[in-house]
Amino acid sequence: MSMLEPAEKEGLLTTNRKALTINLDGRRYGTIAEIGAGQEVARIFFQAGGASGSIAKTMSAYDMTVSDAIYGKAPRYVSRERLVKMLDHEYTLLRDRLAGARGERTNFFVFSDTVAAKSFKGGSDCHGWMGVRYQNEPNGEPNQIVLHVRMWDRENLLQQEALGIVGVNLIYGAFFYQQDPRRLLQSLADNLSADRIEIDMLHCSGPAFANLDNRLLALHLVQSGLTNAVMFGPGGDVLQPSEVLYKRPVLVERGSFRPITHVNVDMLNCAAAQFIQEPTVKANDVVILLEITMNNLLAEGDLDAPDFLSRVDMLANQGFTTLISNYSEFYRLVSYFRRYTKEMIGVAMGINTLLQVFDEKYYENLEGGILESFGRLFRHAVKLYAYPMRHDAFDRYMAIGQAGPPPGGISGEAFVSEVLITAKNLQVAKHLSNLYAHLLENHSVECVVGFEPSCLSISSRDVLQYLRAGDARWESMVPRKVADIIKQRRMFGYVPAGGAAVSTAA
Repeated sequence: MSMLEPAEKEGLLTTNRKALTINLDGRRYGTIAEIGAGQEVARIFFQAGGASGSIAKTMSAYDMTVSDAIYGKAPRYVSRERLVKMLDHEYTLLRDRLAGARGERTNFFVFSDTVAAKSFKGGSDCHGWMGVRYQNEPNGEPNQIVLHVRMWDRENLLQQEALGIVGVNLIYGAFFYQQDPRRLLQSLADNLSADRIEIDMLHCSGPAFANLDNRLLALHLVQSGLTNAVMFGPGGDVLQPSEVLYKRPVLVERGSFRPITHVNVDMLNCAAAQFIQEPTVKANDVVILLEITMNNLLAEGDLDAPDFLSRVDMLANQGFTTLISNYSEFYRLVSYFRRYTKEMIGVAMGINTLLQVFDEKYYENLEGGILESFGRLFRHAVKLYAYPMRHDAFDRYMAIGQAGPPPGGISGEAFVSEVLITAKNLQVAKHLSNLYAHLLENHSVECVVGFEPSCLSISSRDVLQYLRAGDARWESMVPRKVADIIKQRRMFGYVPAGGAAVSTAA
């Protein structure tokens, strides 16, 4: 019987108990190498007792020249690239030195981290990479778990303590929870509160995780509250947001993308054409994102994993980078981007979304209400690009009750004589009209220009209804590659023309 079982039954899984369980297990033996915030993980294993049963070596190389001599140079010392170099070097060294002596009876492991904690100079970017590479059986192929962590404690000592706890949780979870990845994920925050750490990227690989989809694991990071946003690249791979957004201008479009339509693409292309004309924006540096909120993914109740994967696959197929976030309000989304960049941020949106931005009910939790939210939203170089809307589409939007009564006190009668509703002729509630005029005057809100008029008649709701009803009209409303992948993979409940219903598939 494993030491794990009685420890769990007795409810004694403190950090020290986890380390002691591993020390006394007798099957695992390895190296702990830490850079940047003390040897906190090693310290816990030694303090727990019996560390000679699990620890072959601990080390730290704080000097950059020394670190480069051991692991080779890396563009950034606190990076995934540096972490992988550490794992490669230490695992190879461990096997070379000990395989002959004990390889037939030992599961080797290496834990490494590279961290930037709070220093005497200040600095607010307190984060780190950590990972564990380990065998499940003697002479077996190794598995690997890599994660990125942010520390929110204000004191260096507390940050070091939190890192040590996360590191021990990671090693313990890898050894004992690999068959239940969601439990492994949840265990990373054992003995810590959510306001102390954030884990915004996690990736598992190796034979033990052959059937695991890392995108679902990343989504569960958001769902469980370990982070508020995760990112997926054009290849469908899980990305670390800071490495994508660092010091770069950002243009984002929010939507459901069930599926992505010509209007979504036209909105983004037009907004991008205007965004790169901004004096402070360099076209080659711009990060373009499509964002889906967790509220959207959970709109129909429980999370539909196949539906989520369908959307990510579809957007990746179109070459887009996708962000999944818990930030329902745009001012919170912008604040998230501001962690990583001081460059300009653009938000592409339809008139219906702009209406919601002016709906005061979304800001009742703020002491300063809508004024406070707008102060946060437009504080530093932020611009909203508003895509026009046909008045008949607006009338339908209002009729189906997207949010009950007209948002922000909007009156649909004001638009009857207009062919298009734009940012310039949009009328908001009387007591907000001066605020809206101020945003227009200062170009914080701009009309999208150069749009394709034929796109204005497309509704994603219609597209979804048509493809589920076997009505081929939907195919002309989406990009060709999107139509192809939907039909090939039978996404979103696609029904072939004249065929029977097909359940959603990734």
